[in-house]
Amino acid sequence: MSNLPASTAPVSGIPTTHPLVKGEVGPGCAKVDPIVIADSVTRQFGGLKAVDVDHLEIPRGKITALIGPNGAGKTTMFNLLTGFDKPNTGTWEFDGKSLAGVPAFKVARSGMVRTFQLTKSLGRLSVLQNMLLGATGQKGEKLFASLIRPIWKKQEEENTARADDLLARFKLDAKREDYAASLSGGQRKLLEMARALMSKPQLIMLDEPMAGVNPALTQSLLGHIKNLKEDGTSVLFVEHDMHMVMHISDWVVVMAEGRVVAEGPPETVMKDPAVIDAYLGAHHDTDLGDLMEDGPNPVLEAERKAHEAHPEAETTGYGEKDKA
Repeated sequence: MSNLPASTAPVSGIPTTHPLVKGEVGPGCAKVDPIVIADSVTRQFGGLKAVDVDHLEIPRGKITALIGPNGAGKTTMFNLLTGFDKPNTGTWEFDGKSLAGVPAFKVARSGMVRTFQLTKSLGRLSVLQNMLLGATGQKGEKLFASLIRPIWKKQEEENTARADDLLARFKLDAKREDYAASLSGGQRKLLEMARALMSKPQLIMLDEPMAGVNPALTQSLLGHIKNLKEDGTSVLFVEHDMHMVMHISDWVVVMAEGRVVAEGPPETVMKDPAVIDAYLGAHHDTDLGDLMEDGPNPVLEAERKAHEAHPEAETTGYGEKDKA
């Protein structure tokens, strides 16, 4: 791994303070009210250090985007924070409670829930049954209690009512009794997001929610993510679509080669030299803010070419899974 420098010096014309931050804005800066705090988190695969994060804080009640070129370590970081992978070193806490070494199912029960690039819906169950699987603390899950219907009847009715409400909100109520396998890719993304909300999480982590989604559903997904914040839910999402990042995020964290190289509000992060270098390499004189205009996007084109050259690296949602 190359020694990619993090952006630490103030950049001319870019604000160094922000209401969400204690002190100056920069990689690993302390937040006023963080919901996640991670320290010295590393993950190594053979000779490749996929994640090497000294310090990272995610603000509470905001929409935070985690961006970076292919192979930056974004999904690996997701896996570590949510218990789907184990780090070589590091500690992290969620809402003041340590989650280092905690298995994924307990992480979800604590209020931090994630979705995946490739949806994990159970195709041979109905849409409603998939939703009910997301409810926590179900009394009927215990063998003895499952045999006595009055014990869990009322709770199941409440869970079903919540599931129906969420399905209507995500415009999936017409598919309530259909097999999940019959849904389109975009509808499965909606189902997975709705199912995650069944547990009433404090933080929902979305891994490339727009990957492979029909453009007709993109605007709907954007609206749902904004509504999560309005409901008081914190959001952390990985995304390659810069237009989406600029449109909905309150805060942006940029990773490259496993490290956090920059962070800040989206309108200023795109001007950071470390971000421009991470995405465009030699084209360091380009302002990423200019890339938000209509027309071909050089950043996305650079990502596409990088992915074609190295398909074994982190995918953008069309491959099997991320490796870094």
